[in-house]
Amino acid sequence: MTRIRRFDLIAFDWDGTLFDSTALIVHCIQQACADIGAPVPDTARAAYVIGLGLRDALEYAVPGLPPERYSELGASYRRHYLASQHALTLFSGTLEMLHALKARHHFLAVATGKTRRGLDDVLALTELRGVFDGSRTADETFSKPHPRMLQELMAEFGIEPERTLMVGDTTHDLQMAANAGTACVGVSFGAHDHESFQPFSPLFVAHSTRDLHDWLVTNG
Repeated sequence: MTRIRRFDLIAFDWDGTLFDSTALIVHCIQQACADIGAPVPDTARAAYVIGLGLRDALEYAVPGLPPERYSELGASYRRHYLASQHALTLFSGTLEMLHALKARHHFLAVATGKTRRGLDDVLALTELRGVFDGSRTADETFSKPHPRMLQELMAEFGIEPERTLMVGDTTHDLQMAANAGTACVGVSFGAHDHESFQPFSPLFVAHSTRDLHDWLVTNG
């Protein structure tokens, strides 16, 4: 099928971009630190690590924590998150946006700092089975902002960087896009202040899922 559009592959971050989970992740990081007696990061520091792989996130969120305690902190975080993830939802309008992009015959993918098990679990809790053509998680490849996730997705579908778009809510997402040589779009309603996106020259910064929907179906 002929694909007459600017981008053939659109890759989305998950948490804070499609899934309204930023506040819960921050809370769980802070609670996990309190559980093990580690310094509790403030909200900005905890939010900054969203999208990173677990080890990178813990190193930044709790500097000085001995590496041998990472598993303890990670287990506490997962316990808090799993206890509450049933209450999380997609941002309003996300399903409609994704179905509209599918109707335009884009390849859709997820590139996330979650683990494969974590992503599969959350996809099973939503109505997204069959929507995405591919996905990569931090435990399958390198953590953001390394470009490997996008490189592997582009190779899987035979898409060149200039025909690929990354959509995310953090500088980690946008830096990954820059490292992979792809275009990017930022969203302001996730983990990072959208003013920090400027060095990565996003094509657009969406302030709501409706903004993102409208821009993608018009310019994607």
